[in-house]
Amino acid sequence: MFGTSGIRGPVGDVVTARLALDVGRAVGVDTETVVVGRDARNTGDVLADAASVGLREAGTDVIRLGVVSTPTLARSVQWLGADAGVGITASHNPAPDNGIKLWNPSGQAFTPTQTDTIERRLSGGDVDDTARDADVDDPSRGADGRRSNDADGRPSTDAHGAASTDGVESAPWDAFGTERVEETIASRHLDGLVESFSDGGASPFEDLSVVVDLGNGTGRVTVDALYELGATVHTLDAQRDGRFPARKSEPNAETLTALQSAVPALDADFGIAHDGDADRMVAVSGAGEYVPGDLLLAVFARDAVESNALDDRDDGGSSSPSSSPRIAVPVDTSLVVADTVSDAGGSVEYTPVGDVHVADAASQEGFVFGGEPSGAWIWPAETLAPDGQYAALHLAALVARNGSLGALLDSVPAGAYVTRRANVEVEDKSEAMTAIERALRERYDDIDTIDGLRVDTGDGWFLVRPSGTEPLVRVTAEAREETHADDLLDSALDVVNAEGAS
Repeated sequence: MFGTSGIRGPVGDVVTARLALDVGRAVGVDTETVVVGRDARNTGDVLADAASVGLREAGTDVIRLGVVSTPTLARSVQWLGADAGVGITASHNPAPDNGIKLWNPSGQAFTPTQTDTIERRLSGGDVDDTARDADVDDPSRGADGRRSNDADGRPSTDAHGAASTDGVESAPWDAFGTERVEETIASRHLDGLVESFSDGGASPFEDLSVVVDLGNGTGRVTVDALYELGATVHTLDAQRDGRFPARKSEPNAETLTALQSAVPALDADFGIAHDGDADRMVAVSGAGEYVPGDLLLAVFARDAVESNALDDRDDGGSSSPSSSPRIAVPVDTSLVVADTVSDAGGSVEYTPVGDVHVADAASQEGFVFGGEPSGAWIWPAETLAPDGQYAALHLAALVARNGSLGALLDSVPAGAYVTRRANVEVEDKSEAMTAIERALRERYDDIDTIDGLRVDTGDGWFLVRPSGTEPLVRVTAEAREETHADDLLDSALDVVNAEGAS
């Protein structure tokens, strides 16, 4: 049910008000206060209402944020002293979809361990399991993992009343949770961003001209922060509209033609674009060229390594400025990132694909940055949430410091590698991957199975991994030479087609 980005799918089919209510009840088993927010999709209000009802029925107090960006919601969990956050969003998915994503106070999305617990509760499983990871020390819990009565006498989950078919008990009638509305949380996010990037009260971006394509989503804080920091800001599709009429919600080279035209036409320094909930940020150069995600990842990662801003986070991790900074990236990331990071004095650690996995690695000691080429950027000293709005301002700061986005990109070995991709349709992804792995192990001694099957050849690599949403096996190959990239792709496809093609 929960993928790497929460629950997502068509409303009325995969995502329903009943599901949102049940998820709320399941999250409410061991939480006292939860924030609930949503993106601008037309179905968001109904789903947010349902999730709030489920939480309150479980005895949890709810703080409603209304329509906010996902980074704002993720940060608000800690700001408001809540135990968790429920975001109603399908991020960059099409308008008919919606979804549910759950957040920890650290800004990190619920881990697979936590979402597995929620799924067990939804299926009538043991509600003694807690939604938090097993090694989290919570002094308010008893030996059975439940919270004791709080100061005002609210019963613990042991005292809940009648159980429903999902295995989660309702609170007694006089212990239902309360609800209040928090209307200033976006302003708090804005103020925090401005403070982070201001330079002693000066206007650090006063020489910058930026075009911001909001895609009818919830990223308005980006525009306001750039403006307050002195930039000249032009906007595209700034009106919130959950139908996403101007372009598809996912920002990429195909959907950002208007932005690519606007940046040079307005003589702007660069452009940025968000998806529907602004957890992603991608860029367009002053010449109107879309910046590939791997190159932007390399730029951010190198800056993090060179800054060597090893953080001392609340989770007990400690670090030293003399340590070699580490960067977390998914296993399908271009070698240009590893080379750039290595040249800067850092190292790369590969994770499964998905921002939750990148965030999990980035939360560990010694990590200064994590990112995905899709446009998810995580600075762990700031937050473990992918914050496209913080990323937009960070990019503006780098451009202001280096003169142009082009200068930043020119220093990255963009043409050093050639990438090839292909998809193969299969009947059963699990069976296909088992057969493909068996065949690959007959040919290669060392196979990385962190997410799919990755084979490194020294001067290149290929990755075979199942699609998370379609009956496909995806194959990616990369090498310094075009012919070698083609050869690697062909070698992988020979095995995939022989063992897994339908």
